[in-house]
Amino acid sequence: MVGAYARLVEIQSLSHSLPRTAAFFDLDKTVIAKSSTLTFSKSFYQGGLINRRAVLRTAYTQFIFLAGGADHDQMERMREYLSALCKGWNVRQVKEIVAEALHDLIDPIIYDEAASLIEAHHTAGRDVVIVSTSGAEVVEPIGEMLGADRVVATRMVVGEDGCFTGEIEYYAYGPTKAEAVRELAESEGYDLSRCYAYSDSITDVPMLEAVGHPHAVNPDRALRKEAATREWPVLVFNRPVRLKQRLPALSMPARPALVAAAAVGAAAATAGLVWYASRRRANALT
Repeated sequence: MVGAYARLVEIQSLSHSLPRTAAFFDLDKTVIAKSSTLTFSKSFYQGGLINRRAVLRTAYTQFIFLAGGADHDQMERMREYLSALCKGWNVRQVKEIVAEALHDLIDPIIYDEAASLIEAHHTAGRDVVIVSTSGAEVVEPIGEMLGADRVVATRMVVGEDGCFTGEIEYYAYGPTKAEAVRELAESEGYDLSRCYAYSDSITDVPMLEAVGHPHAVNPDRALRKEAATREWPVLVFNRPVRLKQRLPALSMPARPALVAAAAVGAAAATAGLVWYASRRRANALT
């Protein structure tokens, strides 16, 4: 069903005379099978950023997150915990740890169905935007790996010493995600009535209802009920697969990152899937 849907998305290519469109993807449990931030807990422990007790606590939090999704109160507690946990972390060290562990930890948990949809939207001429509550230091490299055109993520305040202060500068959560989507639409010229959005969580309803084509992906119980009420399509992603296994002959040259709206302030990046989609479009035209 998902494969057929991806092909349908792909063939709905846009005329250059029409307004631009985009597909907005939540990250955790929508594009990847786990929490992006919590997945790096062992690497942060090995890098000396957290202790064994914190590793156990993040493992438990990951279990709760995967078992039943996280409601608003749980997300708030998780935000407070992670903010306190990362206080004093050196930002450069965090980025180095993420870069070193990225392919080993994230590549194996990318949903094949999500990667296919990203390809299909690119082939149809749409931008792909990752909109995640996780921190930018984690989300931006993942976005680059996926070939996303833009990334919106939570940003922590960095002190003059290059370390996190524990305060949050921008929290990409709930209604704030919807605001970011609308700001990008205004700055980039997206027609939201023709845009797509995908998420697993009831907390992302504001983002889903901001576009003309919302989709619930592996929805938690509350979102499944909401999707049924609103007659939103429900997609099931359950095949994590490495990108290299999907496209073994694909080399992945990066291209310069694209810049998101200043109000959103999120960095953007692209990689090989964009190149692959462009090549397919060129072959189709030929």
